Amino acid sequence: MASMATSTLTSSLVSSNPKTSSFNGSAFSSRIKSIPQQHTSSTISMSLTTPPYDLNSFKFQPIKESIVSREMTRRYMTDMITYADTDVVVVGAGSAGLSCAYELSKNPNISVAIIEQSVSPGGGAWLGGQLFSAMVVRKPAHLFLDELEIEYDEQEDYVVIKHAALFTSTIMSKLLARPNVKLFNAVAVEDLIVKGGRVGGVVTNWALVSMNHDTQSCMDPNVMEAKVVVSSCGHDGPFGATGVKRLRSIGMIESVPGMKALDMNAAEDAIVNLTREVVPGMIVTGMEVAEIDGSPRMGPTFGAMMISGQKAAHLALKALGKNNAIDGTCELGIETPNLVLASAETKEIVDA
Repeated sequence: MASMATSTLTSSLVSSNPKTSSFNGSAFSSRIKSIPQQHTSSTISMSLTTPPYDLNSFKFQPIKESIVSREMTRRYMTDMITYADTDVVVVGAGSAGLSCAYELSKNPNISVAIIEQSVSPGGGAWLGGQLFSAMVVRKPAHLFLDELEIEYDEQEDYVVIKHAALFTSTIMSKLLARPNVKLFNAVAVEDLIVKGGRVGGVVTNWALVSMNHDTQSCMDPNVMEAKVVVSSCGHDGPFGATGVKRLRSIGMIESVPGMKALDMNAAEDAIVNLTREVVPGMIVTGMEVAEIDGSPRMGPTFGAMMISGQKAAHLALKALGKNNAIDGTCELGIETPNLVLASAETKEIVDA
């Protein structure tokens, strides 16, 4: 009986048509968005090929252990020297922070440092929500997915990526391959540099040291100066919304009311519309916007994270005096975005 019940349930949920899904026994059709073959950066071969080496008698080239240590140390310390004074520091490598850094990196003359306290960047974007893998993105943010060449299942007003990790891994692989970007993961931002009422950089430490200050006698931090800081620390939590909370504690903003209850339709528009330079030198993006403005939380939809990050990048370019989509001054020769901005009506909703 148990197997019969399982079989009946399965048959009611799964259609024989691979492009048709069903829910509660009511089928809906979907359109699979495929990237044209000639537009993909690489092609996955489905045929088994012989590796270019002998797997039965494989042997690595010899190396001294000291060479490994020197290579790792030299390259990392060179990055620390290079990015000790940089154009833009993005704090938090979640979906908003990665989208911001990706957009900024299109200008090869802008140096971008990304600081992420976790060993693994990506924030909550490795999963689509709860412990579910699919990622829902409401239109027209799917245009950003088209640019990244990520396939999705297209519905009337939204699209679904079959696994959220496809977005995270794709944007990271494209972003980190660019020469003007460095990701400092397992590094925490402990404080801000503020001079003359303007944010001028960040105070950093190894994340494991930051988590264990009470167990050590003295572990002074490091610093990274920046012309613009983009704070994308996410919603409140152990490490969340740390940027705006620090602004409040030093009196640069009056309050951080926190997110209101969930309302996807109001939330996503508000997050994009209210992405801004909140104090001189510091831009907020992603869920940190909801924290500082008391706008609704959006739940497991990710379009606002992508477009808010994209908007933050162009606000940073504007602050740097560079051509940007906010002013409509993107120039030929530098990749231009399909930037989607929320309507001005959103702020009226939030203020109300």
